[in-house]
Amino acid sequence: MKAAPVFEAGNHRWWVLYDQDERRVIDSNVYIVESDGQSAVLDPGGFEIFPQVLAAVAEVVPPTSVAKAFVSHQDPDIASSLPLWNACNDHIQWHVPSLWEGFLRHYGALNAEFIGIPDEGGSMMVGSRKLDLVPAHYLHASANFHVYDPEAKVFFSGDVGAALLPPGHSNWVGGRQGGESAKAFDEHIQHARFFHQRWMPSGAAKKDWIDRVRQLDIEILCPQHGAIYAGENVQRFLNWFDGLTVGTAISR
Repeated sequence: MKAAPVFEAGNHRWWVLYDQDERRVIDSNVYIVESDGQSAVLDPGGFEIFPQVLAAVAEVVPPTSVAKAFVSHQDPDIASSLPLWNACNDHIQWHVPSLWEGFLRHYGALNAEFIGIPDEGGSMMVGSRKLDLVPAHYLHASANFHVYDPEAKVFFSGDVGAALLPPGHSNWVGGRQGGESAKAFDEHIQHARFFHQRWMPSGAAKKDWIDRVRQLDIEILCPQHGAIYAGENVQRFLNWFDGLTVGTAISR
């Protein structure tokens, strides 16, 4: 796993931990939010990659600073490392969808402190910064949430925006600034098409999410797989997703 900066302003930082080369399992991006010496890990990853994730975390923040964790939904690539994190630090507060609490306990760590996120969403404090927990239900899980940082204008979008990219890919679509990179976006988004058509089941859920997200001021959109969208590529992605037919496994 490699660590790279996403946003920085004083003591307020976002980091992405990503894997460009390994293909033992589906690649996953893990994000760290740091504020005032406290850190949160967003979608901390699966059991298989925990040692690499923890080593990458230690490159950017003291592991003892991790006080919060956010789990967008129940998938193993999102949260099966939960008992290992808990074994290292049983004081971490886990912000998880209320609907999935009982299922997430099947990974272990029955003593972990869970804070259930209601269907309408909520918030999570990291240091002095408040992060909004934004509903993204059925994209693709029945209870699903994303994270918005209004100060940094960074939006963690979970599986929305994800792309299954070849080894050696850049961790930004068309570079950190996005800019006039329509060609780079068009090349990248082909790696996202099947993922969204097959894993996103509901056009109504897609529309609800897009309407909600278009009201936010987002400069950086961070998916859990693939590369990060910045600048004009954020709107390019929203426009592309808006026009995409999803739920394609159902015969018509």
